[in-house]
Amino acid sequence: METIYLDHAASSWPKPPQVWKAMQDCMEHYAANPGRGSHSMAVKASRTLFEGRKRLAKLFGVRNPNDISYALNTTMALNQAILGFLSEGDHVICTSVEHNSVRRPLEYLKRRHGVQVTYVETDAAGNLNMDRVKEEVRSQTKLIVCSHSSNLLGSILPIASLGQLCEDKGIKLLVDAAQSAGVLPIDVGRMGIHMLAFPGHKSLLGPQGTGGLYLHPDLVLEPLLHGGTGSQSEAIEQPNVRPDRYEAGTQNTVGIAGLIEGLKYIEEKTVEAIYAAEWSLTQRMMQGLNEIHGIQLLGPAAGEQRTGLVSFTMANADSSEVAFILDQSFGIAVRAGFHCTPLAHESAGTTERGAVRASVGCFTTEAEVDRLVQAVGEIAQHIGSK
Repeated sequence: METIYLDHAASSWPKPPQVWKAMQDCMEHYAANPGRGSHSMAVKASRTLFEGRKRLAKLFGVRNPNDISYALNTTMALNQAILGFLSEGDHVICTSVEHNSVRRPLEYLKRRHGVQVTYVETDAAGNLNMDRVKEEVRSQTKLIVCSHSSNLLGSILPIASLGQLCEDKGIKLLVDAAQSAGVLPIDVGRMGIHMLAFPGHKSLLGPQGTGGLYLHPDLVLEPLLHGGTGSQSEAIEQPNVRPDRYEAGTQNTVGIAGLIEGLKYIEEKTVEAIYAAEWSLTQRMMQGLNEIHGIQLLGPAAGEQRTGLVSFTMANADSSEVAFILDQSFGIAVRAGFHCTPLAHESAGTTERGAVRASVGCFTTEAEVDRLVQAVGEIAQHIGSK
């Protein structure tokens, strides 16, 4: 039975063929250590890393590609931003739909270094009230952290409005683009974003082990990692030059070679066209699921803006049970449970049984969406007849 993959919010699959072909070419011909030698293979590896930065800079409206440092994933980038920027006595505001990659570093700083943290609740659909954010701003507020889109609800948060608030109040804005990079337009300058953490392996269509952090040129962080950079090797401390300051150790040249091809694919298709296609698929999915007795959809209502995921609960069924049946009996891969975002489940009222999340991608078809709806209907009918 061929798998229908509807877990793109966790990691996109399959990748465009040119992604893995570029990785194979790199491994076969120039997988040397970038920045650690002047021979031709090392130079080509270094050029690959810079090409990746240039394409990422173009996608996100970044003027200087060296303001983008690579990371293994969004989690690492968020840790670099949060742990490297905040210090004792600082106050940070975030929302109730944040991923544990934001919440856990903040709670660590709260516990160990006295950083003050305020969580502003969204409504059950994941919508953020800007007036409530403004009410929480204090004289010690140094940072606002916000997901661009909730990985449970699919809601899209008002980043540009938050950016304007930060400019008015002299606060910095960190955006978690795990669910938006590659499907929503992002311009760090126009949106007032000072730090942007993003994955390479989701909607940017690259391999796992890729991602990065954009850092505003006026900001300097304490490095998360210390070690070899290939530059200023005689110095005791990490170099101040970017991106070396934030890229200790050998970078993932093979992965970046693949990520470049994912970025090329997105450039050709355009972010706007990709979003439109995914939105259409989620609307089709919501319409079908809404007709099934016992199914409750989470997040924005049909017709409203959202990213390409739909989370739902089924009456009298645990979410993990539903996902297991979908996988084992129907060959459909989805994600169930709490999605590393327990605060969002509190906002949605789904802390008891979690939720099932089906998420679409560039290569998802209407037939696959229809098959999911049919399978969920059969499961609901079976559980309802017990």
